Amino acid sequence: MELLQLHYFLKVAKLEHMTKAAQELRIAQPALSKTIARLEEDLGVPLFERKGRNIRLSSFGKVYLKKVEMALMLLEEGRREVEDLAKIERGSVFLATTTHKCFSDVIGSFISSHPDVKLQITQASEREKVQQLRNGEIDFCITFPPIEQSGIEGLSFLTEEIFLAVPHTHRFANLRSIDLSELADDPFICIKKGNPFREMTDEFCQKAGFTPNIICEVDEHSAVGHFIRMEIGVAFIPGTLIEKIDNSFHLLHINNPTCERTYQIAWREGKYMSEAERKFREFFIQSFTDLPMQYP
Repeated sequence: MELLQLHYFLKVAKLEHMTKAAQELRIAQPALSKTIARLEEDLGVPLFERKGRNIRLSSFGKVYLKKVEMALMLLEEGRREVEDLAKIERGSVFLATTTHKCFSDVIGSFISSHPDVKLQITQASEREKVQQLRNGEIDFCITFPPIEQSGIEGLSFLTEEIFLAVPHTHRFANLRSIDLSELADDPFICIKKGNPFREMTDEFCQKAGFTPNIICEVDEHSAVGHFIRMEIGVAFIPGTLIEKIDNSFHLLHINNPTCERTYQIAWREGKYMSEAERKFREFFIQSFTDLPMQYP
């Protein structure tokens, strides 16, 4: 059994498509098929069920995949640990977030102050981030609400207030704060369903005793300012984005219920952390400890 066979098996298992796997691995499909066949011969069991051009992991393949993922993950961690022991300063950090906008300044500062560290950032859903952590595809993820699952560790680094934005012509535009229930009959501009921010704000409204009258749904907060300026409705705005979007609106503090969200940086429990990863985690958390968010 060769290490290359395991890498090839992992790719085919993930895609369940021999041609696509060969393309991504940049090898000829016949060579990939022969490699998988030799691996199956060594193990003495079929790892895939083949039906024409379609392939699926067999029951043997599903069991073997878990072990291969663990083995390759440990080998990668071993490589990083050896590099650290050899005092190799360079390194890499793989980070996943739902949106890059909230923490782009901090991430940019880290890149500037640690030019030898390669930071790779991907965008993923909350479910995808947990899976990527478990599979060792990423080192950290930034998430809210905090992940509370076995095998995942994390540190909360920021709790931000969620405001309500209203047009300057709104009846409450001369106020500083309100109870959310006072806007039960107002039209709302909301982030589309499926986004954790939408789930959170729907819950805020439920706690206030009403279901929001959603008149407009948008993909990102950057679109909210335009629709509020057009006096279409009111909207929830997170504190971290106030200075990053068109703020042609009036902000209201929400007295009741408490409207806030807590961010967490999370990683796989028991994971070996390279020097680069430890530096990133320390820098990231310290940035919010030293520079508390200022809200209006």
